Amino acid sequence: MSDYRNDVQELEEKSATAARLFDVRRIIGGLFVLYGVIVTIAGITASDADLKKAQDININLWTGLGMLALGLFFLVWLKLRPTAPPTPAEQDEHRSERAAGEQATEGV
Repeated sequence: MSDYRNDVQELEEKSATAARLFDVRRIIGGLFVLYGVIVTIAGITASDADLKKAQDININLWTGLGMLALGLFFLVWLKLRPTAPPTPAEQDEHRSERAAGEQATEGV
């Protein structure tokens, strides 16, 4: 039974690391920056015919710049307020709750 608990604790620590690594803000920010660069380049290289279609408003340029701003916002937010690792007190509380749950299921 102790091997099982050790395995569970190791998996919890790995999942906390994975949660910080795959934070949604990083994925959303990265994709918005990538697509923002692509759309901004398309806006910079727009022809006069493309501008006439959009009533002389360079929609690709403005949309690309907006996407870049939003993507950078997410990445700055991630940098300023990273996902905090669980404190030792929270980990101990979670472990004690799980142990109490296991004891309750063993008695059944």
